[in-house]
Amino acid sequence: MNELIGRVFHFEKSIFPDNGELFSKLATHGQEPKALMISCADSRIVPEQIMQAQPGDLFVCRNAGNMVPPYATMNGGVTSTVEFAVAALGVRDIIVCGHSDCGAMKALSDPTGLESMPNVAAWLRHGAAAEHIVSTCHGELSGKERVRAVSLENIISQIAHLRTHPSVAAAIARGEMTLHGWFVDIHAGQVLGLDGDTGEFVALRENRDLPVALAARQRIASEYAEAAE
Repeated sequence: MNELIGRVFHFEKSIFPDNGELFSKLATHGQEPKALMISCADSRIVPEQIMQAQPGDLFVCRNAGNMVPPYATMNGGVTSTVEFAVAALGVRDIIVCGHSDCGAMKALSDPTGLESMPNVAAWLRHGAAAEHIVSTCHGELSGKERVRAVSLENIISQIAHLRTHPSVAAAIARGEMTLHGWFVDIHAGQVLGLDGDTGEFVALRENRDLPVALAARQRIASEYAEAAE
């Protein structure tokens, strides 16, 4: 802990002075983050480091298992953070980011031992669909392969939950919102992105288009009228 505290002094003496113009701008004009990332609270995952983000670039919400409770199931920090990011800050990209070797996904895959952690068990129910999909569709998987499959399915499930939030749903309908599903492979040192068209997670590469879970596209009411005719 003393080592961590010591880094605060380094921030005051070096980091802050070296970035004085940036911090002054943020303090004067406020924040205009480019994206909201909902990631796991695992200490090995640092969203700002993964995206090489500067202060003010990224709005971050972290919790066990990168969960997004469906709207109205609970009035908590995730729901409030999403609403504020979209409605107040004007964020137009949201990333749900899971990772390999996730403790929450291990517990979701095998809940043995959760009896002594009732709050954790209750929280992980937001990922129940992911576990059920893997158990019923990929019952042959076990061990690390099962955990990885649950982790990937959980990202897809949380994106589905995210779309139930009114602020997000409205932004999607206006064509102003892009949703992303990312998986950080700690062992390989790479990030996989969900391609909403194929349903596959593919590696993010500089020479390829960025895979997106849901691309921004406005819904036009007349389309429904024409379909009805």
